[in-house]
Amino acid sequence: MKKRTEQIYTVVLMAVLVFGLAFWAVLKPADEYSESERRQLDSFPEATLNTILNGTFMDNFEGYTLDQFPLRDAFRSVKAMAQYYLFGLSDNNGLYIADGQVAALDFPLDENSLNYAAERFDYLYDKYMDGKVNKVVFSMVPDKGYYLAENNGYPAMDYEAMEEYFAENLDFAKYVDITGLLDSGDYYAADTHWQQQSITAVADELLVFLGARPFDDLEETVASENFHGVYYGQSALPLPAENIVYLHNAALDSMTVLNYENGAEKGVYDFDKLESKDPYEFYLSGAAALLEVTNPSAEGDRHLIIFRDSFGSSIAPLLMRDYAKITLVDTRYIMPDLIGEYVDFEGADVLMLYSSLILNDSYALKK
Repeated sequence: MKKRTEQIYTVVLMAVLVFGLAFWAVLKPADEYSESERRQLDSFPEATLNTILNGTFMDNFEGYTLDQFPLRDAFRSVKAMAQYYLFGLSDNNGLYIADGQVAALDFPLDENSLNYAAERFDYLYDKYMDGKVNKVVFSMVPDKGYYLAENNGYPAMDYEAMEEYFAENLDFAKYVDITGLLDSGDYYAADTHWQQQSITAVADELLVFLGARPFDDLEETVASENFHGVYYGQSALPLPAENIVYLHNAALDSMTVLNYENGAEKGVYDFDKLESKDPYEFYLSGAAALLEVTNPSAEGDRHLIIFRDSFGSSIAPLLMRDYAKITLVDTRYIMPDLIGEYVDFEGADVLMLYSSLILNDSYALKK
């Protein structure tokens, strides 16, 4: 009798759990955005005769139910911890942990993507730089997987082949290899980006080839002790918070950053962004098509133009000492043919600085 009672309790408990979650899923308002994953969640799909008959409604409905499931983040965390710590799987959701760092599986090398990126860079040079600029420097920011994957038994992309490709194919630019100036500890443990306080040697090396001087009096200050990078949510693991540190001096504190998209003027460091969905946007207020940084302390009127992705936001301030103006261009957000309406290339220095993550998936660069 006791065994039968226990079985009844088990069935009732399971029924309450299953039907309770089902009713919760139906009744709760749909969430639009996942803070942990930093992405838009699927909304309820349009139900028409056509979408029902061709099967797209059910396909989209499945994605909607997965995104809107009650306690979704909690279940994701349980799954991730079970896979890593209970079952000993080597990765979860395309992410792995090695040497205290979370990194993404990024392989193999996509030659078509490299070709596309090179074509875009050639076009920019031919249209704006040829015969106008002073010098052009190109450098690739390696993903942290460059230092982690192969050494820890994970599939590794051929970063050396990527470097060789751009060194050989961008004959208008001086290629600067910065891989030896970094290691995995120079990146945030749970984010893709490098830490500003760890890249002064990279900035100094780039400035050597640009013929400019580095700052020699920078002070480190902690801006936030509660940074959770993009891999924190994607991994669904209880990873510790990290510090966002910034480097500054009187010259950097006096600089202004103009955002051409909205006309806003701010400082080099945007403290409001520390409370945003992506606190890394603290550096130069984050992603933007065109930014212009003005340095009133510069001697002379030198101009540096940086074609960049998000990695450029934290290193650009470290390059400012000898430049009266730095213009940052992100062609993921602006058509190349429009750049000339806003940027004067005559006599400028040009730095093209892109992460291997973008170069191996370059199709976001606009034509």
